[in-house]
Amino acid sequence: MARIVGAVGRGIVAGVAGTAALTLSEKIEQSFTKRPTSMVPAQVGAKIANVELEDGADAKTLNWAVHWGHGVTMGAVRGLLGATTLSAPAASILHLPMVWGGDAALYSTLGIAPAPWKWGGQELATDLWHKGVLSVATSLVFIALE
Repeated sequence: MARIVGAVGRGIVAGVAGTAALTLSEKIEQSFTKRPTSMVPAQVGAKIANVELEDGADAKTLNWAVHWGHGVTMGAVRGLLGATTLSAPAASILHLPMVWGGDAALYSTLGIAPAPWKWGGQELATDLWHKGVLSVATSLVFIALE
């Protein structure tokens, strides 16, 4: 049990680092593309909490909280993968489809976004890139902490 708790703890730390990398990646991309900050995290939080989402500071605060909470949670998932008998590379490779696929399924289930095969190419590539940054950075930090 201590091994699992330790792996989850390292995963949480790795998730913070991965979320920081994701956030930086998004800000760099947005400086070139002029794409606005995605409010999908706030939409997810509002749907799950069953509250009405209004524009403004509260929506931005919720967006930020769900964005970071999601990244930290995905770090804990990477920690759980690290506690299995999977090799570090195998666990790292498995992490990305869990992150991206889980998000795509959640957005579709909540009615926030259509299924990914209905997304535009640029939207799909951007989402995969940033989720890849999250997953790779989280995995690298997790491995470094082992």
